[in-house]
Amino acid sequence: MRHSFIASLKINSRLRKGYMLVLLLYFSLNTLTGQEDSTGVNRNRLNLLIAGGSVAYAGTMTGLYFLWYQDYPQSSFHFTNDGREWMGMDKLGHVATSYWVGRISYQSLKWANVKDHHAIWIGGSMGLFFLTTVEIFDGFSAEWGASPADLIANVAGSGLFIGQQLGWGEQRISVKYSYHPTDYAQYRPDVLGKNAVERVIKDYNGQTFWLSANIHSFLRPGSRFPRWLNVAAGYGAEGMLGGSENPEEYNGTELPDFQRTSSYYLSLDVDLTRIPVRSKFLKGLFNIIGFVKIPFPTLEYNTGDQFRFHILYF
Repeated sequence: MRHSFIASLKINSRLRKGYMLVLLLYFSLNTLTGQEDSTGVNRNRLNLLIAGGSVAYAGTMTGLYFLWYQDYPQSSFHFTNDGREWMGMDKLGHVATSYWVGRISYQSLKWANVKDHHAIWIGGSMGLFFLTTVEIFDGFSAEWGASPADLIANVAGSGLFIGQQLGWGEQRISVKYSYHPTDYAQYRPDVLGKNAVERVIKDYNGQTFWLSANIHSFLRPGSRFPRWLNVAAGYGAEGMLGGSENPEEYNGTELPDFQRTSSYYLSLDVDLTRIPVRSKFLKGLFNIIGFVKIPFPTLEYNTGDQFRFHILYF
């Protein structure tokens, strides 16, 4: 208990820069939207979003620290080159997180009647601000280090949302995520997850990231093609017990020699936000869980020179 308390004090001092970034963002939000009262901005809703966002941010950062970082020693802030680790899976995780935090933040600001231009840029950048704090965590961790490749991925995710919203006024191409349990985590539970919840985040072997494109939005106006049907291209990897290579042993126990392979997928998907429903609850729920790729029949090709067909791929 004493160790955890001391660690918490230490990490709070490390996070000071991260909290400053978020405070600057919120001050900017209030400044930019303060002039919008005459055009209908809902200050009560906006203040609720700012307060809720602050609590969610603090809670998420605290939880992330105890889930991921507390067992590793701290160091002075430093950078590391990890662009080739985990076969790119962690970088795609940064893209997806940055994209969806930005997308949900934009929708939240629109709920408060913030002008579209401000909502796009401020809301769409929230993922970048959020993940910048994660890089501060990494930068002060002796195990990792702040990653330039992560920063590029964060910008890419935010840019994908902002670019589409500015260019098309909608999200025609979404970043999505799917997960299935694997047997790899049992060999290195400290790295790949000790339980089911941790493995959803840590076990890259079971994760797949997708670009899901809405077909109807690219067709001529008036097309009767289903508005909710998407085509999705995915990427995943497996056989990974370590970042850049697999270790030979874990706690004195020899580990199996797994082949590290990449996989590419082609499938269909559903854009839940384009399903016509009257219920405000369902509309909100579909927006929140829209990052999940819906299981469909899927064609896979992996670098082991194998084609596979999955009746349903998770």
